[in-house]
Amino acid sequence: MTARGRPRSFDRAVALEKAMEVFWARGYAGASIAELTEVMGINSPSLYAAFGSKEELFKEAVALYVATDDSCTLQMLEGDLTTRDSIAAMLAVNARSCLLPDRPSGCFLMIGATNGGPETDAAQQYLCDKRKDMAARIRARLERGVADGELPAGLNLDRIAAYFATVIKGMSIEARDGADAETLAAVARSAMFGWDAITSTQG
Repeated sequence: MTARGRPRSFDRAVALEKAMEVFWARGYAGASIAELTEVMGINSPSLYAAFGSKEELFKEAVALYVATDDSCTLQMLEGDLTTRDSIAAMLAVNARSCLLPDRPSGCFLMIGATNGGPETDAAQQYLCDKRKDMAARIRARLERGVADGELPAGLNLDRIAAYFATVIKGMSIEARDGADAETLAAVARSAMFGWDAITSTQG
């Protein structure tokens, strides 16, 4: 049975990447359908036919970001590095990913939908869930450190994970505000100075 309708005349993957860059730079509320369609090289009917809605397009753009530009950050939590070294590597890579060439500054997950009216609630919640997932991944790495005997039992892992997640969020804001690569790298290194204190059960 043949498909009805005219065949899609644009590269969906390319259009999605361009939409990701608009949302990343403008945020969900600031990215208008007019700008999205112009950058994507399609018209509004084609956008809705291919992606369903602006909200669904946004979610696909976030998923693309997580799978591509942001994937290297949390990958540092995998592998055979010690817990301390994996957290340090995660922060260092994140510092670099906040200033990627030819990309908007900052982390899309941190600044893609931070404010707006009721019409942005779903997008804000979606990114909030992604940020919580990041903290959960950090916590899981800490849990592995406890299981491996690298970290003492009895630590408040939620608090430690929240600390490093907050550092990542802060670096993203600093990048958007104009911080250079050297500054962000220094922040990443400085965040590890307190490792012994925050991973001590005496804290």
